[in-house]
Amino acid sequence: MTRVLIAGLGNMGMSHALAHHHHPNAGIVGLVNRSVVSLPESLAGYPLYNSFEDGLSTNPDLVVIATYSDSHADYACAAIEAGAHVFVEKPLATSVSDAQRVVDCAQAHNKKLVVGYILRHHPSWIRLIEEARKLGGPYVFRLNLNQQSNGAEWETHKSLMQTTSPIVDCGVHYVDVMCQITNGAPVRVHGMGLRLSDEIAPDMYNYGQFQVLFDDNSVGWYEAGWGPMMSETAFFVKDIVSPNGSVSITEGNKGASSDIDGHTKVGGILVHTPAGDTQIDMPDEPGHQELCDAEQHYVLQSIAEDIDLSRHMNDAVQSLAICLAADESIRQNRVVELQRGQ
Repeated sequence: MTRVLIAGLGNMGMSHALAHHHHPNAGIVGLVNRSVVSLPESLAGYPLYNSFEDGLSTNPDLVVIATYSDSHADYACAAIEAGAHVFVEKPLATSVSDAQRVVDCAQAHNKKLVVGYILRHHPSWIRLIEEARKLGGPYVFRLNLNQQSNGAEWETHKSLMQTTSPIVDCGVHYVDVMCQITNGAPVRVHGMGLRLSDEIAPDMYNYGQFQVLFDDNSVGWYEAGWGPMMSETAFFVKDIVSPNGSVSITEGNKGASSDIDGHTKVGGILVHTPAGDTQIDMPDEPGHQELCDAEQHYVLQSIAEDIDLSRHMNDAVQSLAICLAADESIRQNRVVELQRGQ
């Protein structure tokens, strides 16, 4: 039985806690949240701590970190140094150097480190990546996720933007998809962004887009925006083009852009080649909780079976490096060159 500590009980942390509550090989030893939180009945009986340090005193085998991004690196290293394996929500850190610090710490202490790229555990996204790779590169990636948020959702987004822009918070998921399809290393990133609300800090923007060039000549575009002003039209574009055809998600615009389940659903995949089109239906897709269940099962499996996570950790650092370069490009109004392999 793996002893599990959950740190951070927002939307993702609560879902991860429920996943471990129901998993036969996991036992929750504590929950950590700085503020008072309403717990579902299934989690109400677990010890609740208001500091991460107090939670670590339970001597967990695995620490699940779903706190705000600026605490990820320090919490992850503290957990690893205390003898625990770590699952950390994306982004791994708020700087490339901190992300690499966590990876180095995990490798030095021979501990598993899994980053919360939930699409890696979604059968439809796995199929999308497989179909794109079959076509061969170089690729054009056209990906976005805009969210029209109001009320509580807008308050959550404003809280996130105290430390992380939409380009980084959401972008790492989809840049990770780009990196899984092309083996090219990122070379250059050009970002543009705009502050569309007086309710966020003067140095923050709630809309951004960027282009990234890879050394195999693949090019990627990503766009993300949060707030009540965002359009619901074409908020979900997932399109991959190669010299031999294209692969696209055809049923992305289901429900509202604020619907978390809709962010991962594929519904259908259209494969286009000069020889004709093939529609691949993906029925019975997992919902948000099912994906969190699968993700946490993989974490436990990686510990039990000693799965090599080297590529996973390297991809996490590279996707973050691209998104942070886009953020730097927006803030400094310049193109950012990346060293090969960064």
